[in-house]
Amino acid sequence: MGILFFLPVAFLLMLYPSTHNYNPLDIVDESVSELKLFTSNSDTKIQLKDHITIVAFFGNEPMNHVIPASNLKELVYDKFKGFKKFQIVVVLPKGAEAKAEQLQKEINNYDDMRFWHYVFGEPNDIKNVFNSLKIEESLDATLFTDHIFVVDKDLKQRGRLDDREDKEKEKEEPSYPLYSYDCIEVAEIKNKMSDDLRILFTEYRQKRKGNFDSSSRRAEDLNANTN
Repeated sequence: MGILFFLPVAFLLMLYPSTHNYNPLDIVDESVSELKLFTSNSDTKIQLKDHITIVAFFGNEPMNHVIPASNLKELVYDKFKGFKKFQIVVVLPKGAEAKAEQLQKEINNYDDMRFWHYVFGEPNDIKNVFNSLKIEESLDATLFTDHIFVVDKDLKQRGRLDDREDKEKEKEEPSYPLYSYDCIEVAEIKNKMSDDLRILFTEYRQKRKGNFDSSSRRAEDLNANTN
């Protein structure tokens, strides 16, 4: 009987999150541009500030990108839409408003889409927002990329400064970052991005409770990986 009692207790203790071992999600860029010159499909003003945002760029032909949009909706939006201040913002060129409505109908199965927004801007304004993000790729000619970005409430881009697997660390292979997440790669979204978003939500929950210690993220780590 004693074993039957203590085993579940031991299991719960193993699962209980330890604040001492908690590492916040890395800041990979500190100055993401706000959506100042964009219109939207929402009655309220869409902004990045004070929100945890997934930013996507689906170009002037969003219906050509139903697969990444569906992955984003099913693997990210459906999982995290209940979290406070969470939103997804899809950036499109002006003139793509009707195509955005088509895409919305394609990926929405009568779900609550209040936290999924489309914003529309001039090509140069879209490029300015994109170029304010840390990324190793570029937008294509249609202003599309299959990479999506995590932006926190303070307009800072989050990701991983060291994305090595444990085996790579054991072999002391050179570190490499993860600035964005490829929404074509289902495993990357389901595993890495989902884990990273949970870490970010935990950070903000701890901040609200006054338990967050930012000392575990060091400025020199950021500088060493951005030079």
